[in-house]
Amino acid sequence: MSSVISSVPYLPPDLTAQPFEARLARALHHMRLGRPVILMDDFDRENEADLIVAADKLTVPVMAQLIRDCSGIVCLCLTDDTLEQLQLPPMVARNESRYSTAFTVSIEARHGVSTGVSAADRVTTIRAAIAPGAQAADIVSPGHVFPLRAQPGGVLARRGHTEGSVDLAVLAGLRPAAVLCELMNADGTMARGPSIARYAAEHGLVALTIAELAMHRQRLAAQAPAQPALAEA
Repeated sequence: MSSVISSVPYLPPDLTAQPFEARLARALHHMRLGRPVILMDDFDRENEADLIVAADKLTVPVMAQLIRDCSGIVCLCLTDDTLEQLQLPPMVARNESRYSTAFTVSIEARHGVSTGVSAADRVTTIRAAIAPGAQAADIVSPGHVFPLRAQPGGVLARRGHTEGSVDLAVLAGLRPAAVLCELMNADGTMARGPSIARYAAEHGLVALTIAELAMHRQRLAAQAPAQPALAEA
């Protein structure tokens, strides 16, 4: 997808009381603490809010929060390096989903889980998948955790929650892996607008948009020193 940035989607005033820089600093601090961050995408896309957590900071209570307050489909966002290390193929040979969400086959930890569906079991699975030196033998398929492939280039390559969550983990100085789940209302509808603001206030969470994150990354790229040209042989 093009890296041209559209206007930032509307956020309820309660979520934008602080400028982006202050909210980003809080979000990165929360990522380092293992607290969820709310990440929203564009109105002309999914128009959804996901709870994002750094994978290597995930705890059982936070996983329980994701299962309770979100869709229950807990996804683990990973880079190509980790997916190749785990030998995880795409879920389907031909991806025809509307936004080309890059699911791999689902996974479970090979050891240390019971049915795999509890909060503790899903945390065990995620820890097994992101452990240093993790190999394909450490996990089995199918399972109750759904890995997603983050495109190289992050939100500048694809404006998705998958890429945004990994970008936030990297900006926080953490392993490039994150957990996400779509925030929902108690009646089963997707959380949007005021309901997101209420949830953020109740739980002390900070909200960002993918458009804001993409603009921030573009600014960082513009400020980066140019790489010297390679000398011709």
